[in-house]
Amino acid sequence: MQYVNLGSTGLKVSRICLGMMTYGTSKWRDWVLNEEESRPFVQRALELGINFFDTADVYSLGVSEEVSGRALRDFAKRDEVVLATKVFNPMSDAPNDRGLSRKHIMAGIDNSLRRLGTDYVDLYQIHRWDRHTPIEETMEALHDVVKAGKARYIGASSMYAWQFAKAQYTAHLHGWTRFVSMQNHYNLVYREEEREMIPFCIDQGVGIIPWSPLARGFLTGSRTRQGWGKTTRSKSDAFAHDMYYAGSDFTVVDRVVELAGKHGVSPAQIALAWMLHKPGITAPIIGASKMPHLDDAVAALDIELPAEDMAYLEEPYEPHAVLGHQ
Repeated sequence: MQYVNLGSTGLKVSRICLGMMTYGTSKWRDWVLNEEESRPFVQRALELGINFFDTADVYSLGVSEEVSGRALRDFAKRDEVVLATKVFNPMSDAPNDRGLSRKHIMAGIDNSLRRLGTDYVDLYQIHRWDRHTPIEETMEALHDVVKAGKARYIGASSMYAWQFAKAQYTAHLHGWTRFVSMQNHYNLVYREEEREMIPFCIDQGVGIIPWSPLARGFLTGSRTRQGWGKTTRSKSDAFAHDMYYAGSDFTVVDRVVELAGKHGVSPAQIALAWMLHKPGITAPIIGASKMPHLDDAVAALDIELPAEDMAYLEEPYEPHAVLGHQ
């Protein structure tokens, strides 16, 4: 395993982050693994040297945090892992049980800590931009969470670069805690982040931890032009169908599969290796519902892609509408 600093902080994270959305309860999504099925994945991730785990309050409506917390307590020492969670999405029908108001952030962090069974998280992230709450209110509340010792660092997720810049400037202006990471939507078939967000993060020393580096499994070559796919998730994943599936997307996948054959590895390893070669990328967040998914992700760290392979993978790309900010 390779370890790097998260952005300009001194925090060391593994170059692969295990996303915990896959673990919780199948009552939330039919492809989610229940607790008993989930635990071996956390144990194996730790054996492979992964120390970075990312969940969110909304995943399985809190059950993912509960499952994640119990597994990490059983298999690891708390101070040896980097635990991240998120706040923003609705947790009930109550009008204040959502968003980035001071009220919801303060309640959200306490509820997350209770479910996780810990007294702090290493990285507390805003899951999306809240257009209904002044950014000053949000940034001051997050600063207070850090100063209370409930979070070591704060991070953000998908938004426009101007919004992220506004948040960082607001924090700087008031002497509040700034975001140290950006969890954005980025992969071989969605590269719009290369226009503004990624250059901004590199310039400002912000760690980049992309979600969906395999495009929800699309880059593994398991989807077809004629159908949705064969896996449980692909059969019910309308979100992925709305984001990908353009003709040029399939051309990119064809090249991923071709290079996988050339290198004698899986398509997933090629897609992850491409991302790990890109400037500014700290740790892609991978999902794993089958044990080989973990081994593939870690094996991708050892793949060297020459410049001509990188260019070959990127050449068919066509611009997309902005996706993933909702």
